[in-house]
Amino acid sequence: MSASRRSGTTDELGPDEPEQPERDGADLLAALLDGMDAALCAFDADGVVTHWNREAERILGWSAAEAVGRQGFAGWAVRRADAGEVEERLLSAMRAPGRQVHEFALLTKDGGRVLVRTQSAAVRGPDGRPAGVYCAFSEVHAQIDLERSIALSEALLEDASWGVVLVDVDLRPAVVNAHAARALGAGRTSVLGRPLGDLLAQGVEELESALTHVLAEGAPPGPAEVWVSVRTPEGERRRCWRSGFVRLASPLAEEPVPLGVGWLFQDVTEGKQAEQEAALLRFRTNQLHRAARAAAECEDPAEAAVVHLDFALAGFADHALIDRVVGERGHGAGDLEAVDPEAAGPVRLMRVAATPSGAPGPSVPTGTSGMPVRYGEGHPAVQCVERAGSVRASAGARAVPAERVREWATARQWPADTVHALCAVLRSRGRTLGVVTFLRGSGRSAFERSDAVYAEDVAVRIAAALDLAGAVEGRQGQR
Repeated sequence: MSASRRSGTTDELGPDEPEQPERDGADLLAALLDGMDAALCAFDADGVVTHWNREAERILGWSAAEAVGRQGFAGWAVRRADAGEVEERLLSAMRAPGRQVHEFALLTKDGGRVLVRTQSAAVRGPDGRPAGVYCAFSEVHAQIDLERSIALSEALLEDASWGVVLVDVDLRPAVVNAHAARALGAGRTSVLGRPLGDLLAQGVEELESALTHVLAEGAPPGPAEVWVSVRTPEGERRRCWRSGFVRLASPLAEEPVPLGVGWLFQDVTEGKQAEQEAALLRFRTNQLHRAARAAAECEDPAEAAVVHLDFALAGFADHALIDRVVGERGHGAGDLEAVDPEAAGPVRLMRVAATPSGAPGPSVPTGTSGMPVRYGEGHPAVQCVERAGSVRASAGARAVPAERVREWATARQWPADTVHALCAVLRSRGRTLGVVTFLRGSGRSAFERSDAVYAEDVAVRIAAALDLAGAVEGRQGQR
């Protein structure tokens, strides 16, 4: 219990005497001093200890009853050799404006020494003159730990090279550093208090699930990679953030009370994309190698063309078609940028092979009827033949109704679930032999330039196999 020196005596008072509020005020002051987290003592103008709280007792071991009333620290809380200097530095606060900070060693009751940091300031009487000094002190290592924690938090929230977001228990940003604000495509103050769904178009559910888990269970054992789409004035940006989470709890509560989650993240999009592209390239190169070895064992070159198509389909598209040019239009002079200029008629294509449209399965030959496919003018496959180059087509963005997507696919003679298409020309010995078309459904992204390069590699192999099949048929017809 904290204690203070009281001077003077009073006559016996009744319960209603005016002295009672003064005693209540003294009790309140004692309770406030005892409830402080910092150690506190006070001296009068003569250097006599007048106040001593519980935290001072905890640090030094001297109780309030043992400390209050002593003349300075000499001989009990400070070595006699150091007492004069220590008291002079403490009492000098009565003659100086503001607070003064000092560090020196105090003695504990059991004879140990504790290095403390003190803040002292003058206590003035009713007349404005210095009446004493109060001194708040704490162990230096505890003060340094506190200062380090404050410095670390300020550095994280100002100068860190990764994003730092403090999220409250309602999963809304409460504090955002500059790096995180730039990553979210907004200002530091404009994101505060807003739902994460207002800032992110995709990945919100995964991120909120991680934050909820941390609030309930604590930090995960390692960082997590979260793919999100950030809303920006220029549109949505797909990003990958390597994220770490820590649960924030109040240090003032007897039991841990969650204040929110500290979310630290770093943009690793470029690295992840490079890893994915490298893995995809390895897979596709392996598929081309396996397809070449399997096709080499096919006795029928037309069968080898279908083998190349099936190997290319894995992980690349949902459906695939091979259409061959009907007539002499493809017999050009070897220029890869134009078809035969003398063949001025419309492009006609005949289906050679196709994957099943209802369920996954191997491609099957379909060219027994010899009838051309009813492709309209401007069809991507027709454009591919006319340009002698790859053509990409798509039903549109995600907002397109499903009925319109089905109409778009059906009008082009493709399976009804088609959303994206890629046509690659079949060229061999300077001639356009036909088109290979790869189709993707709504569960896949649109074809990109890298996909077109792969499709062109596959088309070269299919064209060589079809050219060989035509040459074999011609020789058999001459016999």
